[in-house]
Amino acid sequence: MPRLNERNARFWQLVLLAIILVGWHLASRNQQIAFFLGEPIQVAGRIWSWFLPFEVPPNLLFPEGLKGNADIYRHLGTTLLETVLAFGIGTVLGLACGLWLALAPTASLILDPYIKAANSMPRVILAPIFALWFGLGIWSKVALAVTLVFFIVFFNVYQGVREVSPVVLANAKMLGANQRQLLRTVYLPSATSWVFSSLHTSVGLAFVGAVVGEYLGSARGVGYLILQAEGTFDVNTVFAGIVVLTAFALLLDGLVGLIEKRLMKWQPRSGETEKL
Repeated sequence: MPRLNERNARFWQLVLLAIILVGWHLASRNQQIAFFLGEPIQVAGRIWSWFLPFEVPPNLLFPEGLKGNADIYRHLGTTLLETVLAFGIGTVLGLACGLWLALAPTASLILDPYIKAANSMPRVILAPIFALWFGLGIWSKVALAVTLVFFIVFFNVYQGVREVSPVVLANAKMLGANQRQLLRTVYLPSATSWVFSSLHTSVGLAFVGAVVGEYLGSARGVGYLILQAEGTFDVNTVFAGIVVLTAFALLLDGLVGLIEKRLMKWQPRSGETEKL
């Protein structure tokens, strides 16, 4: 079997997506299945009406036509703002705390059981507490999402710094590097790949925290739209919201990937490593 390259893989990914959509469409022709799984054409219609102000006259796909109202932007803007703030704050706090505890073994030993206890706690139960502390605005959602992002980044940074080669560290010290120079030239480069692997996971978790917070109390956001649709058993709108959230989560993940490629040029790719 010929080895797939990036272009061929993209083609087969699109083929798989087409197969899934066609299978979904065929299954949804059964009204009982459509009640639970929705109809892909109707889902596409919801997304059209959310984003575009143009009306579509009645046709074979949409017998009643589509009324574009473009009312998703304020909801999506709220969710994206909550997600980006949570992603940024959680990443900075996780990076700072991970570096600190990795370089301070005494503090790490003392705080270890408390960190494990906080990480094992189901953070969703904190949502009502954050709502009480910060109100029903965006900051209660940001706080909840930060708790999800923080621990992913923290543990990856902590492990990345602890995995520094003792030989490299000893050579740097022998050459006269002080603690600040060690941090810049040894510890941070060692932790960088761990950090970016955690950021790809953190993007999705930031969305999860924001949407769950909107579920529990909000008057705006994509999570609020999905909650309203669930209350009326409008499964097509629910799936439309899921598709929109997934698309923007992939977009943010792609931006993280671009930054990773730019900052990690020094790291050989897997193909290059195999050639060596």
